[in-house]
Amino acid sequence: SAPWWSVHVTATGCLVDLHISFLLHSFGFNRKQQEIDSKDAIILHQFARPNNGVPSLSPFCLKMETYLRMADLPYQNYFGGKLSAQGKMPWIEYNHEKVSGTEFIIDFLEEKLGVNLNKNLGPQERAISRAVTKMVEEHFYWTLAYCQWVDNLNETRKMLSLSGGGPFSNLLRWVVCHITKGIVKREMHGHGIGRFSEEEIYMLMEKDMRSLAGLLGDKKYIMGPKFSTLDATVFGHLAQAMWTLPGTRPERLIKGELINLAMYCERIRRKFWPEWHHDDDNTIYESEESSEGSKTHTPLLDFSLYSRTETFEDEGAENSFSRTPDTDFTGHSLFDSDVDMDDYTEHEPCK
Repeated sequence: SAPWWSVHVTATGCLVDLHISFLLHSFGFNRKQQEIDSKDAIILHQFARPNNGVPSLSPFCLKMETYLRMADLPYQNYFGGKLSAQGKMPWIEYNHEKVSGTEFIIDFLEEKLGVNLNKNLGPQERAISRAVTKMVEEHFYWTLAYCQWVDNLNETRKMLSLSGGGPFSNLLRWVVCHITKGIVKREMHGHGIGRFSEEEIYMLMEKDMRSLAGLLGDKKYIMGPKFSTLDATVFGHLAQAMWTLPGTRPERLIKGELINLAMYCERIRRKFWPEWHHDDDNTIYESEESSEGSKTHTPLLDFSLYSRTETFEDEGAENSFSRTPDTDFTGHSLFDSDVDMDDYTEHEPCK
């Protein structure tokens, strides 16, 4: 398991991660890391799993791991807590080459392994995809960081996982969270978005979320019927609003008025994260006929190889009209792109 000090901050940005890592190293908590061999294997370095069942509180770590699953690339998680040479998290090792920054990691894997989730996109669609990626990662991200580490800090603190801290775990968790809060506010101020009021920050967040909802519409994925790299990016961020920000404005928005984004998140979660189950799933995303047995999931994978090749059925299976645990109360599959949003208007919205 990961050293107790290494799980520090499971989210915000790499600058935040670097500050906290440096702080904990300064206290002398560093321990020798386990040696790993990356020959012909993708080693994904990321923060340890939080304790609320979500794979990561970091949008970028969740983006990267989701991408690997979408690309069907076997990988091995490593939660050692060590940042890349650039102070980044996540980062990978492959054949003893180290790459950090999700964009550069994806470029590297495309070159080395010949994968390409965007092969069905034309030049104009690729341009739109990049523009949306930058909106999400350079703008929407900071509004999420504000909600997660400033406005909703107490809830975030409960989700942080600190193993081996003994009687000091709660104290360390409190210290890390409040130091992170100060760092986030300072970095947001430098970015520019932190110079606005809380209400203005949430207004900007809502505009980004509405833009994503409008772009998605009733499509299966952001750019159409097939998933692309953009979906890993968008999912990594929207999942924070969906599952890590209880009682907040983004959660109410995504589970209420922007219900197509919630269905989109569920679609990706069920397809690429079969072992990820959230205890607070709303019945609007679950079949009324689902048995308790159908909701039994294995724990999230830690230091183990993963490949979805043997996990999921062929794409053609999604065209079945039979009612399964992956269908909603109308009989539509949550994986389908033609779910009629009007079917939900007569049902109580998510709180």
